[in-house]
Amino acid sequence: MENTYKGAPVWEHNSRSWDVEARSQGPWSQPVGPDVIRRARQQDWELRLAGDTPVPRAWFPASLNGVRTLVLAGGGGQQAAVLAAAGAEVTVLDNSVEQLSRDRLVAEREGLNIKTQKGVMEDLSCFDESSFELVVHPCSNCFVPDVKPVWMECSRVLRRGGRLLAGFFNPIFYTLDKEKDEAGEVSLKYAVPYSDLTSIEEGERLRLIEVGAKIPHLEFGHSLQDQIGGQLEAGLHLTGFLDSRWEGATTLDRYVPVYILTCAIQP
Repeated sequence: MENTYKGAPVWEHNSRSWDVEARSQGPWSQPVGPDVIRRARQQDWELRLAGDTPVPRAWFPASLNGVRTLVLAGGGGQQAAVLAAAGAEVTVLDNSVEQLSRDRLVAEREGLNIKTQKGVMEDLSCFDESSFELVVHPCSNCFVPDVKPVWMECSRVLRRGGRLLAGFFNPIFYTLDKEKDEAGEVSLKYAVPYSDLTSIEEGERLRLIEVGAKIPHLEFGHSLQDQIGGQLEAGLHLTGFLDSRWEGATTLDRYVPVYILTCAIQP
């Protein structure tokens, strides 16, 4: 699949698009409130990585105290803040400066120790091997053309026995005819792997990518072979798998959950 848009890397476009999203206070750019942090400090917390289903607590270490944790491509002042309040030593990596500023905001507001690192999820060379005991990866690998390097890097930075918790789209989501879905009809139109750059017609691509001052993200739908098989190829052992719905967000979700959650271990 193409990995450039207008001569620039895809990550550069998506970095700018997420800066715009954060400044417009989109749902993934609103830091959690003080009450969420208070409960997390009392070990009353839950985390969502994709859709409406919370990640099972059994997928996490029994205690997060001192657990070296990477929140991968998950800026916005949400997951990182909850994990830090629950006791983890958290670093959050994101390619959007504005998204990372939300994590710093909630950290300063609540006195949390959260490190922020600007970077791309496919290249974690800023971290040494075996740097983390836990990698938490919210639904964001739909913004990279090739997901396999993400899994390889997760495997590299995880210590032995460490865990990768990930959320991502069921690839069937990207087969939909978007206009018919908005009208309440399920109709398949595109093949997977899907790319905003190559799968749709030029006019539709421009409509999606350049609407007024808002810059929609460039998205990619990856096969299950790359999402699940890619984790296995990276040497990880899959130990947990769940479907997750996105209530009211798409017509398809009435019939098939559009998100998947996985737990994998570095053996």
